[in-house]
Amino acid sequence: MTKLLNRREALLRSAGCAAASMLPAVALPTAAARKPVQGEEIDAALQAKVGAKEIPGVVAMAANETSVVYQGAIGLRNMAAATPMSTDTIFRIASMVKLLTSVAALQLVEQGKLKLDEPAANVDPTLASPQLLAGFDAKGIPQLRPAQMPLTLRHLLTHTSGFSYPLWDPNAVRYLKAARGKPHLPRRPLMFEPGSRWAYGGSLDNVGRLVEIASGQSLDRYFSDHITGPLGMSDTGFAIGEKQRARQASLHVRDANGKLLPQPFEKLAAPTAFSGGGGIYSTAPDYLTLLQALLNGGNLRGTSILRPESVALMASNQIGNLEIGVMRTTNPALSNDVDLFPGVRLRWGLGHMINAGPVADGRRAGSLTWAGLYNTYYWIDPTARIAGVIMMQILPFVDKQALVAYRQFERGIYHALGPA
Repeated sequence: MTKLLNRREALLRSAGCAAASMLPAVALPTAAARKPVQGEEIDAALQAKVGAKEIPGVVAMAANETSVVYQGAIGLRNMAAATPMSTDTIFRIASMVKLLTSVAALQLVEQGKLKLDEPAANVDPTLASPQLLAGFDAKGIPQLRPAQMPLTLRHLLTHTSGFSYPLWDPNAVRYLKAARGKPHLPRRPLMFEPGSRWAYGGSLDNVGRLVEIASGQSLDRYFSDHITGPLGMSDTGFAIGEKQRARQASLHVRDANGKLLPQPFEKLAAPTAFSGGGGIYSTAPDYLTLLQALLNGGNLRGTSILRPESVALMASNQIGNLEIGVMRTTNPALSNDVDLFPGVRLRWGLGHMINAGPVADGRRAGSLTWAGLYNTYYWIDPTARIAGVIMMQILPFVDKQALVAYRQFERGIYHALGPA
């Protein structure tokens, strides 16, 4: 199912004279608002991927500050059951919850309940005196020492804390094996001194806990009261019900021969703890709503979730000249090596990866992005005034065919928008 804007509709929207059935729009001096997206190129590319059984199905959407300019739902939720994709399909979006957690933390910074550069242990004492992995002795026993720098919220939001996911860190894997059955060793030591390097890891789990302590609410309730509820993101949460399960896409795992194998659904259960770093469900329209709000300086259709200056902080380089290199996998069944923009210099803000240079045939320099383990991706381009989201359910992460679909979608959007 695909809905496209023809030229007359796009012009009406950008002039603020759209029909009542359309989203309200105002005149905007941007390429995204002026030009319609002719989606046939995108549809054909995504349909070809589905037809070749290279991906099971996909939902892709793009919008400017006020209006959805492209939406497509192509292929199947489950290749075995042959249930078709629709734009309201439920996806597990994994690490894309990190953006919600970052927004929540900055809301509390605005209220003075959290501080970016004060010790995070002032709020969560479990973050006091973190231990750092200095190496291993000749017998393979981990050598730990106290970190010299206190952990801050800024470190945690920018992945410069020292916490590193084992999926992309062989030292973390080695530590976990050595520490198994040794309760005197910390569960998660730092891999480096806070602020000295960048490494993708579980920092946002700690941010989620800071949000809970500072707000006095569980993370799911905080999201509902302050982000997803006000924005009308009714399909975004840590748990889904039976009716939502009927709309959920199945996970498909790619075997050694490249064939996609549908997997059974996870059990429906009410979680008792909530992670700021993963484990959430959403839909493409829901998540695009959040992206539109950020594209519009924290406000969407009269609902404000952040001040413009906070949104600007999220979108600006917060790690200086620290490098974000290729994330080398330690488990190819879960993730390929992560190099989303080969040859492009990357930095990190307070919630997003930032491409410092332009991407060929795609997003402008200074665009913002991240992803979820099951091959869900988003981007926000403040220069072109466009945001996009694409959702699939495939393992491993950065699946080659999923990335091709992502790039085809992005190129199609920018081709329709025309030159910068």
